[in-house]
Amino acid sequence: MKAKPHFSHSVPSRTHTEEEVQFEPAFIGEWGMDLEKEVEVINSSLEVNTGSFEEGAVLEPYVGMEFDSEDAARKFYVEYARRVGFIVRIMQRRRSGIDGRTLARRLGCNKQGFSPNHRGTIGPEKKPRPSAREGCKATILVKMEKSGKWVVSRFEKEHNHPLVVTANGFSTSGDKDKKIEELTMELERQEQLCAAYREKLLSFMNNVEDETEELSSKIQVIVDNVRKVESEVQKHSRHR
Repeated sequence: MKAKPHFSHSVPSRTHTEEEVQFEPAFIGEWGMDLEKEVEVINSSLEVNTGSFEEGAVLEPYVGMEFDSEDAARKFYVEYARRVGFIVRIMQRRRSGIDGRTLARRLGCNKQGFSPNHRGTIGPEKKPRPSAREGCKATILVKMEKSGKWVVSRFEKEHNHPLVVTANGFSTSGDKDKKIEELTMELERQEQLCAAYREKLLSFMNNVEDETEELSSKIQVIVDNVRKVESEVQKHSRHR
């Protein structure tokens, strides 16, 4: 029997305040770790394991559900969407303005929002295509608690469009929606990699700055000693 993701019914602790966070991608790494190995870890952690849940009744998310990581929460919601019959759109990320840690993630139905209206723009008139977005409000919001657990703080279940699931459990939304999902996941992966490189660069710059300050202090000590010696030499010269 395959293992299920970890979650419990415990009540979530106090979340981070709004003043501590901003919406940006982020990944935190430790100084000195081999970057190529770290990138491999990131890539492997982002692989969606669609076979990690047992067949049977669909387990729905609920407010207070806990996960060990952001990735575990995302995998669970992707699998839930596959079983219910919709495709996940990766929406907002919230990160700390203090240390760059990811604090919250919002996922939703790919039919969220509305397609832009290009009516009246310059150019030949084109036949309108059916919109892939229908203003669906089905979303889930997970936040990282001080304990390190990721907790569902908001869950909107209802969709405003039909949900279609095939016999094998995959949605029949079409190649376009599948391509959107693939591109969205690839964008997420690239954001993670970019953030990892940025974190390494910042750590390197901070390390160089610390070394520079230490070197400056040593140089200042040497200069002070030289001046002291020169002063002593001048005093002895006057007494001759």
